[in-house]
Amino acid sequence: MKREELADLAAFLAVAEARSFTRAAARLGSSQSALSHTVRKLEERLGVRLLARTTRTVAPTEAGERLMETLRPAIDDIAQRLEAITALRDKPAGTIRITTSRGAAEHILWPALARLLPDYPDIHVELTIDQALRDIVAERYDAGVRLGEQVAKDMIAVRIGPDLSMAVVGAPGYFERHPRPKTPHDLARHDCINLRLATSGGLYPWEFEKAGRALNVRVEGRLTLNDPLLILEAVEAGFGLACLPEDQARGPLAQGRLVRVLQDWCPPFAGYHLYYPSRRQQTPAFALLVEALRWPGA
Repeated sequence: MKREELADLAAFLAVAEARSFTRAAARLGSSQSALSHTVRKLEERLGVRLLARTTRTVAPTEAGERLMETLRPAIDDIAQRLEAITALRDKPAGTIRITTSRGAAEHILWPALARLLPDYPDIHVELTIDQALRDIVAERYDAGVRLGEQVAKDMIAVRIGPDLSMAVVGAPGYFERHPRPKTPHDLARHDCINLRLATSGGLYPWEFEKAGRALNVRVEGRLTLNDPLLILEAVEAGFGLACLPEDQARGPLAQGRLVRVLQDWCPPFAGYHLYYPSRRQQTPAFALLVEALRWPGA
């Protein structure tokens, strides 16, 4: 295959993924007209239409979808191999993209990066904080960080934090007005702050377990929020009870701004893990980050 044919395929893939000649041209540092000419030339050479164009949208045809499915793994593999070759310098280098929850970013990732990055100026890290579970392969992340129970089985998972448990918490002022719940069933008489799950869109059922007995409780209250930090602010302001990972509530609990209840109903579970595709070829920079994050004994 000629070098220019490879460039044409890369140009088509950029347009198909961006669904826009304008956005693809900006990403590639080309002009919209040149990119349109390149794709049209590729379509003529293959004898099929790859993109359906209107005045407002660009979308791949069935043939275009098939070509995308063929090109993306191949181009990703080439990019990873080139990155690995580039990284074989005196110092680890390259960009590492990670999708993570806010709690893991604040309590696990950032402390490790703050220690690591000053010694490696050629390593660049992009963190995307998102409560939703992302397809790290399709969205071209190098890795993700989530709780162990959320990691897909076909991924390599590296433990990077201790076991956690959920914490049901309320403000001292709230408990001056309401009795403390002794069992999860007592939550029916309390104003609880619901969490809207980013991935499924449903409400998080508060999960409890004691003496081998599991219990999920659907709580009710005036507030439904989709951000743990805002939930934490609302519960500290006395608007009700919240159920959060204990690492997010640890500071306010230690400072007496929150009170924990039902602790005997909240057993530990697998904490944060870094996960990435099993076929990923590790660059020196990525391997260095994995070791910096690895939990002792993992």
